[in-house]
Amino acid sequence: MQQKSASNAETTRPEPSRRFSVAPMMDWTDRHCRYFLRLLSQHALLYTEMVTTGALLHGDRQRYLGHDPSEHPLALQLGGSVPAELAACAQMAEEAGYDEVNLNVGCPSDRVQNNLIGACLMGHPALVADSVKAMLDAVAIPVTVKHRIGINGRDSYAELRDFVGTVAEAGCRSFTVHARIAILEGLSPKENREVPPLRYEVAAQLKRDFPDLEFVLNGGIKTLEECQMHLETFDGVMLGREAYHNPYLLARVDQQLFGVERPVPSRGEVMCQLRPYIERHLAEGGAMHHISRHILGLAQGFAGARRFRQVLSVDVHKTDDPLGVFDHAIELLGSH
Repeated sequence: MQQKSASNAETTRPEPSRRFSVAPMMDWTDRHCRYFLRLLSQHALLYTEMVTTGALLHGDRQRYLGHDPSEHPLALQLGGSVPAELAACAQMAEEAGYDEVNLNVGCPSDRVQNNLIGACLMGHPALVADSVKAMLDAVAIPVTVKHRIGINGRDSYAELRDFVGTVAEAGCRSFTVHARIAILEGLSPKENREVPPLRYEVAAQLKRDFPDLEFVLNGGIKTLEECQMHLETFDGVMLGREAYHNPYLLARVDQQLFGVERPVPSRGEVMCQLRPYIERHLAEGGAMHHISRHILGLAQGFAGARRFRQVLSVDVHKTDDPLGVFDHAIELLGSH
């Protein structure tokens, strides 16, 4: 399906399953978050935060690409619009061991618009196609696109179909569709995740019109029951905020969505499995809150959730024994 790069011709990694994935989320899906989420599900595809081509080409490459081997299957999301730069960064991702490279065509932030990154690229389908082709020519791992169903001023279905068709002709076979348009002026990124209405039927029409392409649905999905319903129409589902704020939802993903027979881990078991990772991080000079901030939602729906969050978000900053505080949080969970 894709050419192998000259620098990494031996790449034979299987293409990751996109049946269930956790969305790339700025300031949230860093390597500590991903390590934690992997303890809950072995099969969910995890994504990095969006990394710009400029950050990789001119910044601390190890900081942006570093990850623990346990995080696989793992995809790098890139932000950029210069084909040669995206190709160079895709090669870095492949060399660093990533299983997929994803191009961000969905972020509505003013900051990235100014650099022709994110959702504004939906107005430039030929450029997106050129970018995808440049990356596909450079690497053997899959190159995918995450996009909206439109942007203000360019939100007809005909334009969306033209966008997907143009990018598919360049070789892209997998599209993750955030089923909202993006309003590029006047709304914050947060409002753009909530104000434009969800239109799952538009994403479903893409699947009908392009049956040979893979479509992953993103936007507003909150339960595994909803995931199972959407999987009757789509090839995969992607959860963002719900997976972060209610991460224990992932504990049943392998069983319910991948048919894997293994025990569902308790919240306390997950915390115990995370403890050695925290010990290593502290020994390397890291801070507890780098990791603990990502697990505050683990007790959601559990009677002691409020105290659990307080211990890990407040008490942890007042102690000389962060691991002791972490152990207290485990005790609060008991066998739940």
